[in-house]
Amino acid sequence: MGGSGSGRHWHFGAKDTTNDYRVLDVRRWQRDGYLEPGRWFGWQWTRAGETVASIQVRAESGRVILSYRHQQRSGGEWKREDYPVYLDRTPCTYGGTRAWFRCSVRGCGRRVAILYGGAIFACRHCYRLAYPSQREPPYDRAARRADKIRARLGWEPGILNGPGWRKPKGMHQRTYERLSVEAEEWTALSLAGMIRRFGVGPEEW
Repeated sequence: MGGSGSGRHWHFGAKDTTNDYRVLDVRRWQRDGYLEPGRWFGWQWTRAGETVASIQVRAESGRVILSYRHQQRSGGEWKREDYPVYLDRTPCTYGGTRAWFRCSVRGCGRRVAILYGGAIFACRHCYRLAYPSQREPPYDRAARRADKIRARLGWEPGILNGPGWRKPKGMHQRTYERLSVEAEEWTALSLAGMIRRFGVGPEEW
């Protein structure tokens, strides 16, 4: 092939997030010893215990070769892909090196830990993917932050539930008071956003 990604732009609509794509994580491959030159292995993705996709990988010095087939469109012909993804390494603080993928899309070459699979495996920037949290409306983000603090305080999950009445064992009183205020502030922001968005108040939920 003429270089993976050559001749086209790899991006999709704004609704796409990293959760919508299959991923390859070089950190896991390094941890499991899969990047040793000469190593062959298969990689699979499953859903409800069933394999939904797989690729074959061959590790070479400084790169891995990805081999797989993909359907060019729904109900269309299957196309064979076989191309290298180059690796880079950076030193770790306490010795050794950390492996990175180099995005194989022509003109990119970003150093990344994760590649996302469509027709080819490319970085998040080339696919213009957002993280799921970036697609959250502000009131959902505020509610999530409030719930995270509620969990630290041992309160019941859900911003429509009231505060707890006991300080978690071992937590300083000043910390408890600060987190309680933060939880209430994030709750107020979330509820205000919901009211603006939906035009309803808690008594109507």
